[in-house]
Amino acid sequence: MKVAAVQMVSGISLDHNLAQAHQLLDQARAAGAELAVLPEYFCFMGRHDADKLVVAETPGLGTVQDFLADTARELGLWIVGGTLPMATDDPTHAANASVVYDPKGKPAARYDKIHLFRYDNGRERYDEAAVLAAGHTPTTWELPDREGHTWRVGMSVCYDLRFPELYRQLGADILLVPSAFTHTTGQAHWEVLLRARAIENQAYVIASAQGGTHENGRQTWGQSMVIDPWGTVLGQHAVGPGVVVCDIDWTHLQQVRRQLPALQHRRL
Repeated sequence: MKVAAVQMVSGISLDHNLAQAHQLLDQARAAGAELAVLPEYFCFMGRHDADKLVVAETPGLGTVQDFLADTARELGLWIVGGTLPMATDDPTHAANASVVYDPKGKPAARYDKIHLFRYDNGRERYDEAAVLAAGHTPTTWELPDREGHTWRVGMSVCYDLRFPELYRQLGADILLVPSAFTHTTGQAHWEVLLRARAIENQAYVIASAQGGTHENGRQTWGQSMVIDPWGTVLGQHAVGPGVVVCDIDWTHLQQVRRQLPALQHRRL
């Protein structure tokens, strides 16, 4: 099965971001992808953190959700909508929600980012909890491919990557990591953490990232990639908008788990 990690440099215009996302998803579908994963905040990177609250959508109703459903149906593609702000009961906080649509345009899963990023090195400061509400529920869903296999797909977002216990609980064949890693933390830790999650869970990892300098001045690391269960990087896109399309192999997944049955050897 071919899968795609979509990389963007999203800005402050919702319409422009959605147009670029459609173009990149169309490229993924033309390359044969059955599943495409957009990055965190694919639809909007505002000038200020609180701008997320302005565009937050009601579950099941909104421009971004309509776009994802319509595009999935148009392209006949499984689409993971990176993340978008979703309204909560608290008007001062939104959920950072990753939503999945099947090739008929029907919603298939939703995951709200559990771990909220905070970082302050004296020059850069981020505190997602100021405007985001943390999720609570690890989420998986089933992805049938054209060859008759059903993959268990585990969801995560960006900062979740630093918490391996989440991935252990997912027990997935494919791990999704839509992200907007900062340039500073991405340069230091992005690839090594992604490869670790793939190796220790003997799973494929699809990591779609924001990658470049944004209108709001933020610089993200990029380096979107697909990694196999042995920890091998199958494909990668450095900086700027682009699509990484790679084959993932059910037989290879089972072979790795059979030859080195580490998941069966867990003691704690």
